[in-house]
Amino acid sequence: MKLFDLLFGRAIDRRILNDQNELIARHCEEVQNMYSQMRGWRHDYHNHIQTMLALTEHPGQIRDYLLKLNDDLTAVDTVIRTGNVMVDAILNSKLSLIRSHDIRISAKAVVPESLNISDIDLCIILGNLMDNALEACLRQEPSSDRFIRVYVGILRKQLYISVQNSAGGEIRRSGRKYLTVKEEHGHGLGLARIDRIAEKYSGYVNRQSEEGVFATEVMLPLLCNSGSILNRSR
Repeated sequence: MKLFDLLFGRAIDRRILNDQNELIARHCEEVQNMYSQMRGWRHDYHNHIQTMLALTEHPGQIRDYLLKLNDDLTAVDTVIRTGNVMVDAILNSKLSLIRSHDIRISAKAVVPESLNISDIDLCIILGNLMDNALEACLRQEPSSDRFIRVYVGILRKQLYISVQNSAGGEIRRSGRKYLTVKEEHGHGLGLARIDRIAEKYSGYVNRQSEEGVFATEVMLPLLCNSGSILNRSR
């Protein structure tokens, strides 16, 4: 029976890993498509100039043309370009979904192209943080000041991830542990998964809630060239 449980567990783990890899590949493809659109816009810049010069004697038409160009440029500017394809993929995917719900966003991310943190673990952390922030905002009235702030960067030789969101109503806790709505029904695994991954990399997770804002910070030590974990500076 124990052997069956072990084999079954491994089969489930492989299934989950395959699903996650497919999701990551899809996100990366989406980001590459975004980059292609930006390169195409730059390529067409000369043609836009020629068209506007031809419309200089038609103010109404040139105004309409400029408004369309502004919409295209706004769409390009909303793309996060961190320098790391994995971070780009997950952030842009989640931010696009958040924007579709008319939630105010402030996002900034700059990270190394290569990290000692596995793509799967990074996807789990960022994905769960963004999903939890979105779920919290969706529980608030659309007319309220719903917002999500995201920052990813290098701080004190560690990968630093910060996600803040507006929070309406009471945030539930059990001792020092925060509970999601899903945890109240026995299905909230996201917070625990983040904690386990942080522990795996000898990292740190800090959650705080005050004055209608919920914030989570995750710090994961980076490796130096020799492969050892860089010393933390407090």
